[in-house]
Amino acid sequence: MNLQARKLGYCILNEEIRKANEDITVDECCGERFIGSGASSKAITINGTPGNALGAYLDGATIIVKGNAQDAVGDTMNDGKIIIYGNAGDALGYAMRGGKIFVKGDTGYRTGIHMKEYKDKKPVIVVGGSTGSFLGEYLAGGIIIVLGLYSDDCPVGNFMGTGMPGGQIFIRSNRLPVNLPKQVAVGMANDSDLNMISEYLIEFSDVFNINIDEIQRKTFYKLSPNAKNPYKQLYTLN
Repeated sequence: MNLQARKLGYCILNEEIRKANEDITVDECCGERFIGSGASSKAITINGTPGNALGAYLDGATIIVKGNAQDAVGDTMNDGKIIIYGNAGDALGYAMRGGKIFVKGDTGYRTGIHMKEYKDKKPVIVVGGSTGSFLGEYLAGGIIIVLGLYSDDCPVGNFMGTGMPGGQIFIRSNRLPVNLPKQVAVGMANDSDLNMISEYLIEFSDVFNINIDEIQRKTFYKLSPNAKNPYKQLYTLN
């Protein structure tokens, strides 16, 4: 099914997507919000730039964006996959609890904040470029990987992992991230870590046709909660 976003407007567009029992291509997309919200099946391919809350509460569908995306992509996403061939805005993957988000370019502030995992649910975000500040703020579970493919600078902003009680963040960089909060421990990723994230790196490289050898050529740093200075101490006297 092919839908013309500009002609329909976001309300009718989303209603048509919800009713469809087949894969969908959305053309002439320019800021239409909530596309694919709660979708549990089908593939949705978007040509253009979708608006805020793309794939919010996504529950198993696949969304492919042949362009950039705005804020709150994958908000509270439960399952499925979102693939963005351009850049994405702020709060990507907010409170995400399952599924995968792959962004070829850069993302804005607060990527992956409040992400969490439970039993076999482990959300994953892979960013090919760089991210803004507050990456992984209050991260409680899941995996965030920032590759910095397009610059030699460390590809993250300030205050990374602030209030982080769980999960893992991997940064591909020639130098260690600086100015980290006390609640975060950082060190070079070991062989076990690299083996664990290799499936996501390979999938990312296959999706965007990026050489896996190039991705693996730089050092990866791993950020995790600092057991010696747990986040709970911000709120307790003991």
